[in-house]
Amino acid sequence: MKVLGITCSPRKGGNTEILVREALKGVAAAGGETELVLVAGKDIAPCDGCEACQKNGICKIKDDMQEIYQKLELADGVIFGTPVYFLNVSAQAKAVIDRTYAFLGARKLRGKVAAAVVAVRRVGAGNVLSLLYTYFTVQRMIIAGGGIGYGREKGEVRKGVGGSPAYSALEEARAVGRNVMWMLERLSKGKS
Repeated sequence: MKVLGITCSPRKGGNTEILVREALKGVAAAGGETELVLVAGKDIAPCDGCEACQKNGICKIKDDMQEIYQKLELADGVIFGTPVYFLNVSAQAKAVIDRTYAFLGARKLRGKVAAAVVAVRRVGAGNVLSLLYTYFTVQRMIIAGGGIGYGREKGEVRKGVGGSPAYSALEEARAVGRNVMWMLERLSKGKS
């Protein structure tokens, strides 16, 4: 089972990337195959609302999102990571979300297991998790939960707390990865 981690932060090596990498460690520890995509530095245009994709499920915009489309289609599960910016996802995360509109009509994400990890300074993690869960639901994905990591400066989530006072940010992120694998295994047993 393959799980794709998508880091939707404009910064490489930041708190969001750290959390997604930890979540993928949880996937690997549970026996899954992982791949990481960093959106930072990629050319991903916003959706232009042309609706051409509704005819054939293919976005006409030729940029770095084309590579992400392929990876999403091949993945069994997705861990979506974003920092919290002004109580919302990053602009990079919003661009990726909007561009997967091309998959909506053909239901290309339906049945994939999805989870979220959110890097936050102080407030807004609940808002962002709710938004991501709604996005997963619209795409008919199976939600395996999410995690929060608190930290202001780059790297602070390594010592920060998670959304639950019982866990550190890194422990919570690894649990997200294990949860994705648990759900994938349960679904796999149901198919056999």
